Amino acid sequence: MPSAPILGGTKTVDLDETAFAAPFNGPLVHESVRAELNARRQGTSSTKTRGQVRGGGAKPWRQKGTGRARAGSSRNPVWTGGGIVFGPSPRHYTFKVNRKEKRAALRSILSVHAERGSLAVFEPASFETPSTKAAVALLDGWLKDGKRRSVLVVLADNEERASLSFRNLERVTVIAASNTGIADLVGAASLLVTEGALAQLTARAKGEKVTTAEQTEEG
Repeated sequence: MPSAPILGGTKTVDLDETAFAAPFNGPLVHESVRAELNARRQGTSSTKTRGQVRGGGAKPWRQKGTGRARAGSSRNPVWTGGGIVFGPSPRHYTFKVNRKEKRAALRSILSVHAERGSLAVFEPASFETPSTKAAVALLDGWLKDGKRRSVLVVLADNEERASLSFRNLERVTVIAASNTGIADLVGAASLLVTEGALAQLTARAKGEKVTTAEQTEEG
């Protein structure tokens, strides 16, 4: 059974085999990342064709006798101020990836992190009082080589206070578990999560209903 260390001690947490021991599906992960990155594009770039540029209705000069090249409109694309040929126009770049494919891609990348040992768990209660110094010590104690590459810190939806200790660190990104995408996980060299966030990611990977700590207490 895969496991991940709990930082600040010698304990480990067992990971769900369904979510963290799945075979890697490269093409599916690639498709999911493309879909997420494309969905973030605004697609608002716009240019005008010769039919949309104002003016140019009259022929600039007569057809013959001037010694100049023939011209029918000053809005011709070869003229300064003319229309644009094959320029961008508003569009959307999104394409659909169904839910089963998204869950399979999530299981793939979570399994990669678990297999190579780049996944760890920490206790958010120790960061109720914001301390960047403590966050640095935690990361340096985990990343033994001293090279802090891209680290993704994933928090449960009710653990925002812990983000205050990590958000100003170089090459460290803090994100809520509910907003964590495949592209975020692929781009991270190391993944640091809380137990609450781990439960949410596991539930998403298995296709189960995601419940937060607040919902559990109310229920």
